[in-house]
This record gives sequence, structure tokens and C-alpha cells, in this order.
Amino acid sequence: MNKIVVITGATSGIGEACARKFAADGDNIIITGRRSERLNQLKQQLEKEFAIKVVALNFDVQNKEEVSAAFLTLPENWKAIDILINNAGLALGRDYFDEADMNDWETMLNTNVHGLLYVSRAILQFMITRKIGHIINISSTAGKNVYEKGNIYCATKHAVAAISQSMRIDLLRHNIKITDIFPGAVQTEFSNVRFKGDDKKAREVYEGITPLSATDVANSIFYCTSLPPHVCINELVLTCTQQADSFYMYKNQ
Repeated sequence: MNKIVVITGATSGIGEACARKFAADGDNIIITGRRSERLNQLKQQLEKEFAIKVVALNFDVQNKEEVSAAFLTLPENWKAIDILINNAGLALGRDYFDEADMNDWETMLNTNVHGLLYVSRAILQFMITRKIGHIINISSTAGKNVYEKGNIYCATKHAVAAISQSMRIDLLRHNIKITDIFPGAVQTEFSNVRFKGDDKKAREVYEGITPLSATDVANSIFYCTSLPPHVCINELVLTCTQQADSFYMYKNQ
């Protein structure tokens, strides 16, 4: 039977790769994102290529009212949500704490933390009613180690880790699985966004290594959701072979 999978931040990177992976399995998808043109284009592609049904919800996860309204107004048959992938997130800037742009801090906190909370609460009501569901939260190896000039980005991903643990504990009584994914270096738009369009700096992040691809992460997420009902992977740290954690990376010369 087809599942219903919600993916936030689906217009690029890991989110888009997840949409394609679950669509290829025959699941129906709810994709969300801020870029309406990309969102609608992806909807059309998925429906045509995989013969599934797709709902595209155009909103910013930072806006609590928009998030709530988007899911409350779903048709009843789309509220039987099986999987939520909280993928929407970003890093902005790589600066010393005392030199960082506080607007960047607020955007990261509002997207990576508040956005995850708003979407999770909006969808949990449907999962709790059915006593089944699986929430995948995307953290980062930055949620395990704090590194120089990572300050608030690292803080948001540590918060995701703590939130995931608390969700796992508090939702035991509702039979809902929680999995926290901690990817290392993944070559997507992430670094371009972080360095605000500086392509040279973005490329340097991945020079000398073979980083993870968005598809690598999507495949791992799919695996976590494909296990038997009584099995839950609580945490999964995922890096390329040349990266051990946020500190140690071996680059080819």
C-alpha cells in the first residue's frame, strides 16, 4: 500500500533526492518549499515519471501560521501521513562569534529549530490519531561537534539532536518512531547558501574528497523507514569515507 510522505525543503538537495527516492517506491508525496516555481516543477516531474500523486505546499517553515494552515487544509485522505522528513534547514555565514551577522543567527534558529518544531507539531496530530508514524529529523555532524566559526549553526543542530531525543521519549506512548540523521559533508547547494553565493569558497569545502551526494543520504533515510514496525534506528551518523567527524577529514593533495 502506498505511504504518504511529507518532505520539507524539497526543492533541492537532500529534500529533492528524498522525494525522488520515495516516489520511485510508489509512495505519494507532500513536498514543501519556499520556491514555488521549483516546487511545482518537481511536482509535475514526479507525477509524470513515477505515476504517483503529489501535493505541493508553498510556505516558509519559519512562519508558524502558514505551516499550521497548510496542513490543516489538506484533504482528509492526505492527512494519513506515514513519514515526515524534516529536511528544511540551512547554514548562513562562517564567522567568529563576535563578528557574525545576528540576522544570520535568527534565520538559522527560525528555520532549523522553530521550523522543525512547527512542522512536527502540525503533523503529529494526524500520526497520533492513527497511532503510527515515523519522523526523520536532519541534524548534522555539527550536531555532534562544535567547530570554530560554526557557533550558532552548530547550536541549532545540537538542538535538533536534543529535540529528537525528547520526541523519541515523549512519543513512545503513541507508537511513533523518531530517527535523527547526522550527515557530514554533502555536496549540494548547502555551501553556496552558507557562503552567500561565493562559488569559490563553496567548491573549496569539497576539494580533495569524494563527498556524500544528496542521493546517498536519501538512500540511507529510505532504509531507516523500510525496517519492520518493531525496529527503530534512533540515530544515524553518515559521512564519506574520507571524513570521520566535523574535525577530521583526509583530503587528497
